Amino acid sequence: MSRTLALSAAIACLTGAMITAQQPAPSGARPGAAAAAAADVRSKLVQGDVWIINAGFVNVAVQVGSDGVLVVDTGTEAAAPKILAEIQRIAEGKPIRYIVNTHAHADHVGGNVAIAKAGKSIIAGNFAPQAGAGAANQAKIIAHENVQLRMSEGEGNQPPAPTIALPTDTFFVKRFDLYFDGEAVQLLHEANAHTDGDVIVYFRKSDVIATGDVYVNTTFPVINVQQGGSLNGIIAALNHIIEITVPKDKQEGGTYVIPGHGRLADEADVVEYRDMVTIIRDRFQDAIKKGMTLEQVKAARLVRDYEGRYGATQGFWTTDAFIEAAYRSLSGAKPSARQSTR
Repeated sequence: MSRTLALSAAIACLTGAMITAQQPAPSGARPGAAAAAAADVRSKLVQGDVWIINAGFVNVAVQVGSDGVLVVDTGTEAAAPKILAEIQRIAEGKPIRYIVNTHAHADHVGGNVAIAKAGKSIIAGNFAPQAGAGAANQAKIIAHENVQLRMSEGEGNQPPAPTIALPTDTFFVKRFDLYFDGEAVQLLHEANAHTDGDVIVYFRKSDVIATGDVYVNTTFPVINVQQGGSLNGIIAALNHIIEITVPKDKQEGGTYVIPGHGRLADEADVVEYRDMVTIIRDRFQDAIKKGMTLEQVKAARLVRDYEGRYGATQGFWTTDAFIEAAYRSLSGAKPSARQSTR
């Protein structure tokens, strides 16, 4: 049995069916609001207390337990009502207590308002008079402080987020810990990866990691250079995920990984992706040392052996856009004014 078939069989056995994120259109374009609203929303128990909800092209992770519900990312604004309905279905009346935003982009924080308003917080002690009675009537939103900054500023066509959508609790350290639903939950800051505010969320007892966009398995890495992203930061984040994951029998299963976009994965999938990105990084570094310009690197097609799997010629994240972002992050060149990534 091939490795791909074996992994599919393992996940199907675990969840009852293989859950795969709907791929973007062949052009690589992310769907618009209408497409996002119309997308099917599906959920599967990954393992332990953690579920994956797939809303068309984006994944949401949900922990459900005795203390309530913790949601990692909230999808797009258009898909939020369906995502919320699915959370309420699998939570069976348990309150949404926390939302964690892995980064600031609209396809991951667009549902903050709808899902936070549907939640409840526990506020007591001396802080209760300061927060006010209304603060208990929504879920807390936790993120790295750079996420709050980026959401407050907006970017490109994305306006600043409304106040109610912003994180209510931020941190600036490398690791932020919670204990919720009977397990340790660690928010691990991956500096200068997809952006400068990325976190991965590690559910230690359930043995599941939600990665946001530092790991996707549908495209080349999406690097937002203008918001502090870098190719080496992506590789460092992938290596960190690999350090945490522990495979089960014959390298299949074990720690499961929920990517920001794409299908449920395990350590071997992340290793394969990390190796691809590292090989490309080394090729680019060699080209830069030889004095090759960006246009010469594009013409050399240094990623041609991976284009069939991860590339695109038009749409949201093209091969050329990846090459430009990777080159600029390695060479130190300033990003072009037109470069704006999600």
